[in-house]
Amino acid sequence: MTRPLAFPRRLRLVRENDFKKVFSEGSRARGASLLVVVRENGLPDSRLGLSVGKSIWKSAVKRNRVRRVFREAFRLSRHELPSGIDVVMIPAAPKLVPVLSIVSRELVELSAKAVRKQRARRAAP
Repeated sequence: MTRPLAFPRRLRLVRENDFKKVFSEGSRARGASLLVVVRENGLPDSRLGLSVGKSIWKSAVKRNRVRRVFREAFRLSRHELPSGIDVVMIPAAPKLVPVLSIVSRELVELSAKAVRKQRARRAAP
């Protein structure tokens, strides 16, 4: 039995190679709370990767809090995102204290913007 708003492993970027592809081939869009790097993956589902640096938050508790908010924003707004993309979310500001509603809204807007940039770049001769 699957839960409707679950966050299964198939929706996560877990391999280092997947992260490398997103960072090297993806398009970026920056907002007030987060930076989004997006790459089309050719799969039916969108997948999430998180990059929360240890150099900014020395405390694992604070880093994990940022990850939890980012993950929840993705989980709740997944149906509004373009399908078939890999998304890496990165905090846009040092010492960020994320707010779920703001992060969710920015995630949808920035993902759509980054996908448009990537498609325009691919279509240009």
